[in-house]
Amino acid sequence: MSHETLTAPVVPVMETEADILNKQRRANAKRKRNIWALRAAILVVWLGSWELTATLWIDPFFYSKPSAIWLRLVEWFTQGTDFGSIWYQLLVTVEEAVIGFAIGAVAGVLFGVVLGRSQYLADVLAPFIKAANALPRIVLAALFFIWFGLGLSSKVATVVVLVFFAVFFNAFTGAREVDRNLIDNARILGASRWQVLTTIVLPSATSWILSSLHVAFGFALIGAVVGEYTGAKAGLGFLIANAQGTFDSAGIYAGMLIITVVALFAEWGIGRLEHKLLRWRPNMSASSAQI
Repeated sequence: MSHETLTAPVVPVMETEADILNKQRRANAKRKRNIWALRAAILVVWLGSWELTATLWIDPFFYSKPSAIWLRLVEWFTQGTDFGSIWYQLLVTVEEAVIGFAIGAVAGVLFGVVLGRSQYLADVLAPFIKAANALPRIVLAALFFIWFGLGLSSKVATVVVLVFFAVFFNAFTGAREVDRNLIDNARILGASRWQVLTTIVLPSATSWILSSLHVAFGFALIGAVVGEYTGAKAGLGFLIANAQGTFDSAGIYAGMLIITVVALFAEWGIGRLEHKLLRWRPNMSASSAQI
């Protein structure tokens, strides 16, 4: 009598929700590690090729090289600059940028939203706004230097002009893009103009406004540096102008690098603010990921 071996049917193992979430977390973590590794590799290749080229083929007096820039940064942060502490120079530039950024952003939001909701005012003021936006900023910085002198005011005025238009046009477009049906329904329910503005228009335009702030703070730093470059007693732009006058290419790059780090830090802070303020907004694409 032969015995047949009975094979039990294979029951597929179903993944739990926790398993799926853990797998997704591991995939996201791996993706982030790969991104940072690729970024580091690009940076190493770029700096290494620059160092090698400046050592063997091109004149580092004109083009500098990463090692010389690093030595200049170490000198500034340990011994100071020829015009005082590097922290004081940094504070001057950041103060000018932050004050001008705050004034320009608030003014840009107010004017953008008001004109975005008033077709009549927009039609009246459109040519003047376009003409003002077309003015070269460097020329304005020179005028502000003549009007306000070497102090804080001339730099803040330059920053305000740069930031205002960057924020204004986004706020204007955001106010124009509000769903008309929402406004009509609110009016039917008895909402006043102020209530419509504060509860519908501004929240709807928030994403437009916040996206403009990322660019606007970069403009704020540019305005502060341009103002200092035109004429100043202190600041990173003043250091860069002095480095140019003494043919110190490493000092120019060092000043630019410090400004870049400040801009990246501000970008991170604005990104965190945007994440908190727009937490209510649903994610439009589950597959999209921030870099």
